[in-house]
Amino acid sequence: MATIRPIRPRSDDPLALEARAMDNLRYIRKTMEGASSFTAVPGWGGMMIGVTALVAAFITSLQPTAALWLGVWIVEAAVSGLIGAVAMLQKARKADTPLFSQPGRRFALSLAPPLAAGALLTLFLFRAGSFAVLPGLWLLLYGAGVVTGGAFSVRVVPAMGVAFMVLGAAALFSPAAWGDIFMAIGFGGLHLIFGAIIAWRYGG
Repeated sequence: MATIRPIRPRSDDPLALEARAMDNLRYIRKTMEGASSFTAVPGWGGMMIGVTALVAAFITSLQPTAALWLGVWIVEAAVSGLIGAVAMLQKARKADTPLFSQPGRRFALSLAPPLAAGALLTLFLFRAGSFAVLPGLWLLLYGAGVVTGGAFSVRVVPAMGVAFMVLGAAALFSPAAWGDIFMAIGFGGLHLIFGAIIAWRYGG
């Protein structure tokens, strides 16, 4: 008489189980990454940018021509961009998070258009010989970029952007001679204040 054996479900292939588990982990990681905030905005780097901006504001106040004045601020913008990029990279490495995560890419893509618009308008106004509106324009557009980029970061970042926009609006309707003062208050003072807040509350 033949032996009757119970039918047992065939166990899954261990390799297939591992592959499904890795797919699930990738999905979970991607979902969490998309829902998280971009936290690599540098506090200490922002404070360093504030210091260089104060130095630049002092130097520009001594320049005899508008072209030299603009040249100093262009150099300051390049230095600030380098400081910000290095500080972001260091903070991201310290936190063991990718700099160009989904929130990081969204932050960069939201920040870039207002800055690009500011660069083009600066070229146009330079060719037109209209320098008086540049401080207000720079502060306003930089603030707009920080607000839009800050939507994917911690709350203090868009708040900083709003402060820049308010200061930029005030500069546009103030005497042209106050331009360096507004630049010092904005790119110098606001970066120092909000940089200190970010460094204290969000790990550097």
